[in-house]
Amino acid sequence: MPLTPSPADDPRTLVSTDWLARHLKDPDLRLLDASWYLPSAGRDARAEYDAAHIPGARFFDIDEISDQRSALPHMAPPIEKFVSRLRAMGVGDGHQVVIYDGSGLFSAPRVWWTFRLMGKTDVAVLDGGLPKWRAEGREIEDLPPVVRDRHMTVSRQAGLVRDVTQVAQAAKLGHAQVADARPAPRFAGDTPEPRPGLRAGHIPGARNIPITAVTNPDGTMKDPAVLKAVFEAAGIDLSRPVITSCGSGVTAAVLALALERLGHRDWSLYDGSWAEWGMYDDLPVETGPAKGRDDA
Repeated sequence: MPLTPSPADDPRTLVSTDWLARHLKDPDLRLLDASWYLPSAGRDARAEYDAAHIPGARFFDIDEISDQRSALPHMAPPIEKFVSRLRAMGVGDGHQVVIYDGSGLFSAPRVWWTFRLMGKTDVAVLDGGLPKWRAEGREIEDLPPVVRDRHMTVSRQAGLVRDVTQVAQAAKLGHAQVADARPAPRFAGDTPEPRPGLRAGHIPGARNIPITAVTNPDGTMKDPAVLKAVFEAAGIDLSRPVITSCGSGVTAAVLALALERLGHRDWSLYDGSWAEWGMYDDLPVETGPAKGRDDA
């Protein structure tokens, strides 16, 4: 199937700051601040939201709106929890959702993927996020939003998520490719993982596409034609299924969004990612740089 890239402003994938400025007062627009940072960043996402956010934005807590029965970090939430939290934020059926984060393009795609997992498609990420919005001198506020409960209907799309057993089978049999969004030194096993107790390296056969390869210096996503070249240069065959992975399932969603943008629809996300794979001694691990397509 030929790739069909998304348009520049697509309310199902990515929208510009200009698009958001034009639609900010739309009655059915719902804006979510999905900022999340690694502990090493020393940043408090909720405190930053309270101090300054795009007008009308609600705060989506990735760690709280998750499956907290799991020992793994911020796993996808159960349907009931997702619905109850979003209804309490006044987000529901008939809303166009736009998600941004405080890094530019880092954690917002994770929440985009979570909505997609729940069968919600009228959802987009703000290209460049809060840093680009603020750099352009656009309005921010510190006021809490006015919230009215809204009914939400969901339908979980199981094909968009993969567990460790499915990824292990894909890695062994080669019927799906794994694209890993971690920085190259972590992928190669040259530097330790930020989470203690995890082995270093990557899933055998995985290809490395750090999120810096699909984003521009200003935090916006590269054009679809460039994205296509990036994936192909990493050894990804865009005619075949792709499973995205990373450290804990957050930046894996940046690659998922990039694939959707360039028109590749046969993708899924490994929710446990390296936080899970690196924990189990009985799962195989490779170290060193990713192999090219010809030496796989």
